[in-house]
Amino acid sequence: MGEMVTPAWEGYATQLANAEQEGLLTALKDVIKREAISMAQEASVFVGKDTRPSSESLSQAVLDGVHTLESHSKDYGLVTTPQLHYMVCCQNTQGRYGDATVKGYYQKLSQAFIQLTKNVPNRTDDQKARLVDGANGIGALKVCEMETYLKKELQLSLFNDGSKLTSTCLFSFYVCISIDPKGVEMSVRECCCSYDCDADRVVYYYCDSAGRFHLLDGDKIATLISTYLKELLTQAGLDLQIAVVQTAYANGSSTRYLEDTMKGIVRCTKTGVKHLHHAAQEFDIGVYFEANGHGTVLFSKEAEEKIQPLARDSNTNDERRNATLLLQNTVNLIKQTVGDAISDMLLIEAVLAIRGMTVQQWDAIYTDLPNRQLKVKVADRRVIDTTDAERRTVSPAGLQEAIDSLVNKHRQARSFVRPSGTEDVVRVYTEADTQESADALAHEVSLAVYRLAGGVGEEPKHL
Repeated sequence: MGEMVTPAWEGYATQLANAEQEGLLTALKDVIKREAISMAQEASVFVGKDTRPSSESLSQAVLDGVHTLESHSKDYGLVTTPQLHYMVCCQNTQGRYGDATVKGYYQKLSQAFIQLTKNVPNRTDDQKARLVDGANGIGALKVCEMETYLKKELQLSLFNDGSKLTSTCLFSFYVCISIDPKGVEMSVRECCCSYDCDADRVVYYYCDSAGRFHLLDGDKIATLISTYLKELLTQAGLDLQIAVVQTAYANGSSTRYLEDTMKGIVRCTKTGVKHLHHAAQEFDIGVYFEANGHGTVLFSKEAEEKIQPLARDSNTNDERRNATLLLQNTVNLIKQTVGDAISDMLLIEAVLAIRGMTVQQWDAIYTDLPNRQLKVKVADRRVIDTTDAERRTVSPAGLQEAIDSLVNKHRQARSFVRPSGTEDVVRVYTEADTQESADALAHEVSLAVYRLAGGVGEEPKHL
C-alpha cells in the first residue's frame, strides 16, 4: 500500500545487499521460499529518482534489473519519495486512493486543501502567502509545479529552489540547533517552512522582533493537528479514540500539554518512523511526528467508515455535518502511507486558516523546555541497552542510577541516552528549565557515559 516495509523485509534487504554476486540467486530463492511467493503472478515496479547526479545511473540499474527478470516497470522520472509512495498506493487500490500520476497527486491534494479552506471568512492575501525553503532538493521542483493547482488559495515564495544542488542539507541543523536558514530572505515575524532534500519532512520557523529564532518542529505540528482533529470529533459527535505517538526526543512541554491540558492519549515508542507508524495504527486516529518534522496522521478503516456516511447524511445538523465534511477533506489531504512535506504543509496551512491562528499564536500554545543533544564516542555502542521506549538504560551497570542522580540536581529535568544505529557513539539528550541547566546536565551525563560505557578519545568538555 505504499507504506514502509515490515521489519522482516528489512532483513531480506540486508541479506540481498550483502550477498556476493555468485550467491545472489540463492539469496533471492531463499526469500521466495520463505515468503511463499508465486513467481507466476505478474509484478510491477514503480521507479523514481531525485535531482542528485547519482540518481540517473541508479534508477537505470533498477529498471535494467526489472527488465532482466521479465517484469513490468514504470519510470516516473523526477518525483519526491512520498509521491512515489502515493503512486504505489493508487495502483494497489485500483485507483480508489487516486490517480497514479503526478497530476493525480497534485489534483487530490489541492482539491482537498481548497475544500477545507473555501469557507474560511476574511482570508487576506497575506494569510494566503507562505515562504518555502525547498532545500535545493526534488521537493522544490515539485511544489513549484503544484502551485498552479492551488488556484491562488495558497501562494508560495520559493527559496533554495533547486536551481543548484547543495552537497549538504542544512535541514537537520535547523532542527537540532535552531539556526537561521541559509538562502531565505525573511523579515521580522515572517514565517517560513523548510523541506528536507527528499521532501518527506517539514518544519516551520520565524524570527521575533528581538531577533530570536523560533522553530516549530514535529512536536508543535503534532500538537496543532491533534488539537484540531479532537475539536472536530467533538463537534461531529464521533466517539473515536485519537492518540499522539512520540519518541523520547519529544520535548517534555509538548507531552505535558497533550496529557494535562488537552487530556489526550500520548504513546511513546522507540526512535524511528517505523515504530511510530506501527503504534499509530493501534488507534482510531493516530498522529505521529518525529521532532525532525517527519510524520503523518493515520485513520483506521473503522474511523473512515464512520466519517464518510455522516458527511453525506442530509439529516445531520449543520454543526455536525460541517465538522464531518472538514474531517472528510482532512483525510483526503493527509498522506497516510508515509510522511510528506507538501501534504503536511498544506494541512498545517489549512488548520491555521480554519482556526484563525497566526504562526506566532500556534507557537505560543506551549513553550519548549531548553534542551541539548550531544554524542559520546565509545569503543562499542552495543554495551548500551535500553528499555521503556529508550528512555532508560539497563546496561552498563550503574549508568541509569548515575543519570537519575544527575537529573535530580536540576529543575524540570529529563535525560536519556541511546546507542547510535550506525556508528560507535552514544547519543545524549537532556532538557531542563534553563538552557544553562540543560547544557550542564548534558555535559554531566556525557561524562557518566564516557566513564561507564567505555568512552574513547578525550573526555567530553563542558559546552
